[in-house]
Amino acid sequence: MSKPLFEQIVTAHGPMVLRVVRAVVGPHDAQDAWSETFLAALRAYPELPADANVEAWLVTIAHRKAVDITRSNARRATPLAELPERASRTGRPEDWDPDLWTALKALPERQRQTVAYHYLAGLPYKDIAAVTGGSPEAARRAASDGVKALRRSYPRDTARGGDPT
Repeated sequence: MSKPLFEQIVTAHGPMVLRVVRAVVGPHDAQDAWSETFLAALRAYPELPADANVEAWLVTIAHRKAVDITRSNARRATPLAELPERASRTGRPEDWDPDLWTALKALPERQRQTVAYHYLAGLPYKDIAAVTGGSPEAARRAASDGVKALRRSYPRDTARGGDPT
């Protein structure tokens, strides 16, 4: 049993692969995913056994390319109309309050990130989850645990004129 030419594979299965990647990554990234799928398939085609299920093989490659694109998009900066930043006096946390900075540094990385992203940058938990990975619920829990730890470790000094919470 001989294998068909790769061009015949593209003609026969190209529309199906396009439908799959369009459904997975959306219309904007579908062409890129389709192209990446067939480039990877072209490289691997000589090693594909003649009796292999070509359709399943292409869907597997398309799935991996869709995952790559989804991950790449999650890492890409999203333009905003207005920046969620607030002005600081110096931009250095240790200048605001050395005790607060020490308490923040003592938090586990995930808690420190979610506290900073939510309470300092004002990001909603769904955006924090997109940045750090995981779910919005996990981000909410990490921020809650971080604030709870800060309340235990950060010295409450009312002489400074503020409530640290």
